[in-house]
Amino acid sequence: MSKSLVRKFTLVFLMLLLMIPSSAFGNGTDNSASQPSENSNKPHVDYQGEAPDFQNVSVHDPSIVKNGDTYYVFGSHIEAAKSTDLINWKTFTNGYTTPENKLYGDLSKNLAGSFAWAGENDSDSKGGFAVWAPDVFWNENYINEDGSKGSYMIYYSASSTYIRSAIGYAVSKDIEGPYKYVDTVIYSGFTREEAYDANSNVNKKYTNTNIQTLIDNGTLEGPSSSWFNSNGSYANRTFPNAIDANLFYDKDGKLWMTYGSWSGGIYVLEIDERSGKAIYPGEDGTTSDGRLVDRYFGTKIAGGYGKSGEGPYVVYDKNTGYYYLYVTYGWLGADGGYNMRQFRSTSPDGPYVDAKGQDAVLPGNVDHSPYGNKIMGNFLFERKAGDPGTGIGVGYLSPGHNSVFLDSETGQQFLVFHSRFPQTGEFHEVRVHQMFMNKNGWPVVAPYRYAGETIEKVNRQDLIGEYKFINQEKDYGAEIKKSVFIRLNKDNTISGEVTGTWAKTSHNQAEIKVDGITYDGVFVRQWDPTSESYVMSFTALSNEGVSVWGSKLLDKTDEEIVADVVNDLNLGDIEKVISNLTLPSEGTRNTQISWQTSNPNVVSDTGVINRPEAGSNSVNATLTATISKGDVKATKVFHITVLPYQEAELVAQYSFENDLNDLIGNFGAGTETGDRINNTGGTITYVDGKNGKAAAFNGDSGIRLPNGLISSNKYSVSLWLKPEQLTMYTTTFFGAADPNNWVSLVPNGPAGGNTMIWSGSTRWYDAPTGLTVKTGEWTHLAFSVDNGTIIVYVNGVPKFTGTNFSNIFTTTNASFSLGVNWWDTPFKGLMDELRIYEGALTPSQVTNLAQTDQ
Repeated sequence: MSKSLVRKFTLVFLMLLLMIPSSAFGNGTDNSASQPSENSNKPHVDYQGEAPDFQNVSVHDPSIVKNGDTYYVFGSHIEAAKSTDLINWKTFTNGYTTPENKLYGDLSKNLAGSFAWAGENDSDSKGGFAVWAPDVFWNENYINEDGSKGSYMIYYSASSTYIRSAIGYAVSKDIEGPYKYVDTVIYSGFTREEAYDANSNVNKKYTNTNIQTLIDNGTLEGPSSSWFNSNGSYANRTFPNAIDANLFYDKDGKLWMTYGSWSGGIYVLEIDERSGKAIYPGEDGTTSDGRLVDRYFGTKIAGGYGKSGEGPYVVYDKNTGYYYLYVTYGWLGADGGYNMRQFRSTSPDGPYVDAKGQDAVLPGNVDHSPYGNKIMGNFLFERKAGDPGTGIGVGYLSPGHNSVFLDSETGQQFLVFHSRFPQTGEFHEVRVHQMFMNKNGWPVVAPYRYAGETIEKVNRQDLIGEYKFINQEKDYGAEIKKSVFIRLNKDNTISGEVTGTWAKTSHNQAEIKVDGITYDGVFVRQWDPTSESYVMSFTALSNEGVSVWGSKLLDKTDEEIVADVVNDLNLGDIEKVISNLTLPSEGTRNTQISWQTSNPNVVSDTGVINRPEAGSNSVNATLTATISKGDVKATKVFHITVLPYQEAELVAQYSFENDLNDLIGNFGAGTETGDRINNTGGTITYVDGKNGKAAAFNGDSGIRLPNGLISSNKYSVSLWLKPEQLTMYTTTFFGAADPNNWVSLVPNGPAGGNTMIWSGSTRWYDAPTGLTVKTGEWTHLAFSVDNGTIIVYVNGVPKFTGTNFSNIFTTTNASFSLGVNWWDTPFKGLMDELRIYEGALTPSQVTNLAQTDQ
């Protein structure tokens, strides 16, 4: 080629180049073309889409169903909600309201067939209802009363004790009801001969269930002797508690119902889809793999021996050919360790096995925590000083009783469950997490709640970096599995608090190896609610059935990390300190924090304060924090002012000297109530007490105190207590602004049976003392609240100190009572010397109160 030709070619090329719009090179005024898409596979792309706007609801034991473009969840206590996107939820029910109940109309009349056995004003449901854990689905082949085909069916549980329950069903052409009762299909808790539970008039003999009818029509040849223990009681270690029904279709279109809770485990029965009635086996037997088949209850598919396990849910996935069984272990309370397990089978009636090949039916009375893939339990992606956002991070307590929605059109799969949350007591809400199939055919659960994300191809370069890492492990209890810090390195090693190797296989498949164990799962970008940003995450499951999660952090230098900790480190209001300070020893990414005090007589280098006595002046000190990571160090100084105690002022005293008068004279006399705060007809008597006479509570009565006893966020309560019996949730002193905002002094509370202060509001609160008061003995109890700082005393000794206690008494007409509230079993025993104070009692005042009446 000649030089002239080269020059001509170059000139033409330059002219063409000038004709191309500058926007094509990302430098034009129209930047839209240069913005990366959400699904871009270019490295180092951090596409931050629109933040989700979550609207949350409280529906316990949520079971999901879709009608048209709307998702519904139905749950216990006749609560339900709906959503079009699984993100914004709205309730549409009215709980146990009757006769105009949204789902059942006249609740008592409509479900009378089930309530004759359990669930209405009976035993544990005394004074109310216990309608739990429904499952709703559309049955196109159901034959209605008018002969037409197709109806929504709701299978619900009615329960009176931990074993005496029943499963009934009702139908409606409208998914939102009202549903009309049809029949009760399964009963449990029956006995061989006539017998009664406490606070019940129901004769538990089996002939009072549908079993006698089934015998009469030849379905059953008679009662099974194995249903009963030697004393004639119900053999609940072998047979189920009839609650928690879930209906599902098998690959051939047959309808099945799985059900059960604790007791003898989880069972499955075939259902006649035309009538909704159970197809009972009719005779006893065993499966080919040795599992129990009962003539009435069906085939056992999980659990047994009284071990925890409830809320079964089965979903068939045509892509894998497996039926997946989900069961929740543990107890549902915040301290109960509720956690979700997973098994699968090629047959609707089992056997169901976990990733390790272990049968869901227990081999004996063994620890069952090793059985089942643990897909979620207590966890916390812990936010530490220096991390973005506010609060303690994001995590769940006792997540469980799940359902699953598998979208037949998109293939997307969602885990739907309720959960409690760290530091919020028994408050609970619905959560939805997306699930993805790993290479071994197991659904793995995304670490964060669903925010509209889709799984896409990911770039390896975007996976390298630091993560918060959680190992769900197999054990469970009140302990929270907190995140630790790891790094996925460029050379495919894992370093940090966990070591191993990692790999991206296929477009988004994750392979995590830790301690010689391989976890298979996926990488997926999700919304992190703490940092309020979309981040890379991973979820994976091992062949031992253990789940691990990771959540990626921004890349930062040690200098930047230390600076973040310095800027974020905060001790709250340090100008008016009245309680011990929490001094963190570690910030984000294992940053170390050490503390030094200028005056240990005021505040120690661990944050323990020494308040001056009442009448003294405030005292001051300086706390210096040294923050270090690697070779980088920085300091931050806090100037502390500790306030002196202020003696509380006695404003009311009820000594129960044969009356309910206030000895101070500021308030009127109390009045006797029935078994609820708003009932009448109770009786209080007076007997020898701790000091003179005491009020005697008979277990069916309480005392309504004058409204407005407390109307501030600085108050104290002191009393003597001698319980005759201890029942869960029973209150002694109770105060409430309304039924949703209350404080209760509970001898036997939900936190492991502790004597405690239990408070409900938008932020639930547990203040356990670490002990349970004894029956038949006098105990002095007191608690003080000082602008969110709460201290609970037992016999003059502080047993709990906490902060962020809710301001409940914001009005001057709050309700107060002794021994009763709106919901729970009344107190039975003695109370004496109730004192109400304006302000927080000093330790010396409490000591004197605990000694004065000795």
